Amino acid sequence: KFWKVNIKPGKPLLFGKWRKVLVFGLPGNPVSTSVTFLQFVRPALLKMCGWQDVQPMTFSALLDHDFSKSDGKRHYLRGVAVQRKGELRVSATGSQSSGAMSSMVKANCLMIIPEDAATLHKGDRVEIEFL
Repeated sequence: KFWKVNIKPGKPLLFGKWRKVLVFGLPGNPVSTSVTFLQFVRPALLKMCGWQDVQPMTFSALLDHDFSKSDGKRHYLRGVAVQRKGELRVSATGSQSSGAMSSMVKANCLMIIPEDAATLHKGDRVEIEFL
């Protein structure tokens, strides 16, 4: 059982059990809902269906711009990944507000920025998950 996770977007996620039923309470903002579904609910559903490898597959990509944060959370940025000159490159889709569905619609991946990464520079490697 838990309520709140150290991620952005998607902090107000609830998980618990009622009798023998798993219960997920997803955040209200559209992007937060999408991210928490992909990171928590989908793997749980796959596990209940008998899958062994339920975590999303990640790839390494070169960041096309600088990024900084100071909140100590794991960030899932909506991004566009492209193959250029034999390298996978990624850039953010624009506003990363949890209510900005346009950034999710334009995205083909999520960039995963770890909790301990405060500043990333253009050319740094980041992990991505394709959508």
